[in-house]
Amino acid sequence: MFRSLLTAKTGMDAMQFNVDVISNNLANVSTTGFKRERPVFQDLLYQNLRQPGSATSQSTQLPTGLDVGTGVSPVATARIFMQGNMQLTDGPLDMAINGAGFFQIAMPDGKTAYTRDGSFQVDNQGTVVTSNGYPLEPALQVPLGTTKVTIAKDGTVTAIINNDSAAPTQLGNIQLATFINPPGLQAVGGNLYLETAASGAPTVGTPGTNSLGALNQGYVEASNVNVTEELINMIQAQRAYEMNSRSVRTSDEMLQKLGTL
Repeated sequence: MFRSLLTAKTGMDAMQFNVDVISNNLANVSTTGFKRERPVFQDLLYQNLRQPGSATSQSTQLPTGLDVGTGVSPVATARIFMQGNMQLTDGPLDMAINGAGFFQIAMPDGKTAYTRDGSFQVDNQGTVVTSNGYPLEPALQVPLGTTKVTIAKDGTVTAIINNDSAAPTQLGNIQLATFINPPGLQAVGGNLYLETAASGAPTVGTPGTNSLGALNQGYVEASNVNVTEELINMIQAQRAYEMNSRSVRTSDEMLQKLGTL
């Protein structure tokens, strides 16, 4: 009897976790470059009461076994790196990647982080940085007096300085990174990811080559969260939670019945 109570508890805990993931997806529906997650569940150990195939006589055997599961547990969150929609901003340093690449960001601790958030700005030194002030890597400087910046699809950055449109100055080349297993990246907040053993080492190259994706100036990539799908998932999780709570109530009523015998 108590087995059913504990099993139902694992189901309620799992559905609570499911709602937690869905809520995070919905909370980031307007986050630039956000990639939604999907919880992954596994059934727990089984109590094997009769082994299938056991002999029931010298010439016969059990066609099926008898076992009972002990519930469910979340084991992973799979991040889905599906392309988000392009959102026009007209920002001169805004960039959207149409492909599998990541921008490289130099972190204060010397590590390199990776992001799909192409909302870049300049700091008080003219360095191109993220919204949190972390520099783009390789570093890119916008000189004083720049009146127009042009970013080509292959990452070549040129500027018109002091309105001298006859002689544009090349500022540098943006490079992108890609991974053999992007879901293996570790999300650390701030729209940033870190390399892990699961993601593999980054492969760096020129935008537009090797599936890295071309750059689109004046756009950012919107979140890939589908609100309708998330709401449907939330309703399913809510109903599953209610069904598990019904199992708890049923088990409790059966225990009460036993107490009255």
